[in-house]
Amino acid sequence: MAMLTVKDLNVFYGSIHAVKGVSFEVEEGEIVTLIGANGAGKSTTLNTVAGLLKPRTGTIEFEGESLVGVPAHKMVTKGIALCPEGRRIFQDLTVHENLDMGAFTRTDDEAAEMREVVYERFPRLKERRTQRAGTLSGGEQQMLAMGRALMSKPKVMMLDEPSMGLAPILVQEIFDIIKVFNEMGTTVLLVEQNARMALSVADRAYVLETGRVVKTGTGAELLDDDDVKRAYLGG
Repeated sequence: MAMLTVKDLNVFYGSIHAVKGVSFEVEEGEIVTLIGANGAGKSTTLNTVAGLLKPRTGTIEFEGESLVGVPAHKMVTKGIALCPEGRRIFQDLTVHENLDMGAFTRTDDEAAEMREVVYERFPRLKERRTQRAGTLSGGEQQMLAMGRALMSKPKVMMLDEPSMGLAPILVQEIFDIIKVFNEMGTTVLLVEQNARMALSVADRAYVLETGRVVKTGTGAELLDDDDVKRAYLGG
């Protein structure tokens, strides 16, 4: 059985049908990505899984248990962490304090242990641990958002547009870190507009267009798919 199963998900914003019967699965230990153009329904799908939006119909199951109706703040206790689009860090708190906010479900000892793991993975955050988060560069803020999500020791980390607004050299670094998270045993569900980078790290991928899944395959298969190349890879 898949770790996360989404079946026939329909989500509306008022009268706008944003997600139309989306189904996908994430197996334990995988990196699965949802790719597609702006407005395809990727972030809406992710936010619905995270409990931030309510589906009109459809099922979301995590480890055999329904997530529909579970409030967003309860997701962390179930082992699901969301690293939201646009970072959403606490600008006035220090790096250290931001990380601690991600560990509210953990004991002090567990939080201290995870903080060391995060600092090991993100040496730049360690250097800046007493600095206010709002003074960090965009890339460092993204690292902090990912580090904060990691603090809860999630089984599944959901990342919404982690490369948005970053210089190409930083994009590579962020994707390298995603691979490291995965090697540490974290299952990853990734929403990303940079299709080439997303497919290069993904075990499997789903292509969304106007709220529907139109294609699925391994990351390698879709990187080599003519339709995907034309639409998303500039080839």
